[in-house]
Amino acid sequence: MRILIATLLLLMAPQFACANEGGLKLLKADVDLSDQASLQRGARLFVNYCGSCHSAAYMRYNRIGADLGISEELLKADLMFTTDKVGEPMRAAMPADDSKEWFGVTPPDLSVEARARGEDWLFSYLHGFYKDPSKTTGVNNLYFPGAAMPHVLWELQGVKRAVFSTHTSPEGMQTQVFEHFENEIPGTLDEVQYERATRDLVGFMVYMGEPAKLVRYALGVKVLGFLFIFFVAAYLLKREYWKDVN
Repeated sequence: MRILIATLLLLMAPQFACANEGGLKLLKADVDLSDQASLQRGARLFVNYCGSCHSAAYMRYNRIGADLGISEELLKADLMFTTDKVGEPMRAAMPADDSKEWFGVTPPDLSVEARARGEDWLFSYLHGFYKDPSKTTGVNNLYFPGAAMPHVLWELQGVKRAVFSTHTSPEGMQTQVFEHFENEIPGTLDEVQYERATRDLVGFMVYMGEPAKLVRYALGVKVLGFLFIFFVAAYLLKREYWKDVN
């Protein structure tokens, strides 16, 4: 029993690490996979801002078009910049060797990043960038300190400065505690618009992590409807069989 409990704790440890990374409470993404327009906007944001460095090798363009109601013409016009065929996977435009040389690491494939990290973590991460001249990219992140990725959405959100306060424990240990952000350079979107844009982007990444979830949701409704009808029929049949006994 102790071995089983220890194993479960080890399996759950990465999830707790993601949730508490940076020591801050995660923001709520509140992704709605039934909002097709939101997923379409998220796909466009992903291609324009993420697809240059990150691939999504387990997702194909034609699957996106079929699931999100995007015609082949729109796929080619708005989403396909690195391939000629709609049946090909979403590959990064930047060669892996170049990205490793520029950023120090090869940007990971994002096909299942939402399943690995969680939608709330991704949403928080996109809201956690702040100016940090000590970093090579010029920015740091509250939820992923030391992240090698630059703030690719800075034009939309703007540039923020993080304000920290120093807290001293009874033992004399000093820690920096985040207080709030201050705007240094405004972005093209206001706070509400940027929140919607990042929710759209995260929603698309959640969809990529499990495209069949949309089908599963629709099938689940049908199954529940069938079970309800079956329950009513079974109940009426039971009453008919037992009416003489009672």
